[in-house]
Amino acid sequence: MAKVRTKDLVDKFNLELVHGEEGLHRPIVTSDISRPGLEMAGFFTYYPADRLQLLGKTELSFLENISADQRKERLEKLCTDETPGIVVSRDLIVPEELIEASRKTGVPIMRSSVTTTRLSSRITNYLESRLAPMTAIHGVLVDIYGVGVLITGSSGVGKSETALELVKRGHRLVADDSVEIRQEQEDTLVGSAPELIQHLLEIRGLGIINVMTLFGAGAIRNYKKISLVINLELWDSKKVYDRLGLEEDRMRIIDTDVTKLTIPVRPGRNLAVIIEVASMNFRLKRMGMNAAQQFSERLTHVIEDETEHDLF
Repeated sequence: MAKVRTKDLVDKFNLELVHGEEGLHRPIVTSDISRPGLEMAGFFTYYPADRLQLLGKTELSFLENISADQRKERLEKLCTDETPGIVVSRDLIVPEELIEASRKTGVPIMRSSVTTTRLSSRITNYLESRLAPMTAIHGVLVDIYGVGVLITGSSGVGKSETALELVKRGHRLVADDSVEIRQEQEDTLVGSAPELIQHLLEIRGLGIINVMTLFGAGAIRNYKKISLVINLELWDSKKVYDRLGLEEDRMRIIDTDVTKLTIPVRPGRNLAVIIEVASMNFRLKRMGMNAAQQFSERLTHVIEDETEHDLF
């Protein structure tokens, strides 16, 4: 099923449909927009027919200066069976030849009062967001001190209970149980909740609670950039856990690597406080302050001083 159709653009940007209503359900498969300047000059060898076509003052002014036959021929080539639509900006007059070509192929012809550059930017941003690669991960996403923390772990390990404690401590819930993640840019992952479970939190033995109703609008967020992954796992006495924090594990989500920490769970550990501190420490590291690295350097200096003292 197509993520975006031409009708979505008409509704989102309040575009005027000039002709081609039967083509409004054509899928848009790429966020790239074409301004067919070379095509207006007759060069169709590399015409990207699957892109949304945007005609501005430059393209339409050029069309006025060529013969009627050339104009008809080129506008007919512009309208193909796979072209999702053609948008005319600045409320400019739509050429009659373009409307006639639309009648033959069913390509929607739309018009907007917005300037060409601004319209291109708005539509591109919208399409990039809607067409971004997506995945879903079982976990909880919380905004802690401005850091988007994705809490993962096996079922029943305590993710939702930890999220509830974090919300009580003033942080904001984004999603519980299932986190929908889209990659908006090469290194930007944005998480949100499926509409069905938005603002809801499931606590075993208690049931489903509405976080916004209980704690207010300040306790929730609709989406958040994911910066840190914290994996909760039951304490394994045979496993050696990192005690200094010098090693940094990474988790790949779609095409992006995100810093990952593993926190062992056992009775008596306050997971909410630990995750809260982990988020603050992550922010400090991004600011260039690494406590583990500083300790390692101090230790190295002490060892070097002791070695020199023994030599002399």
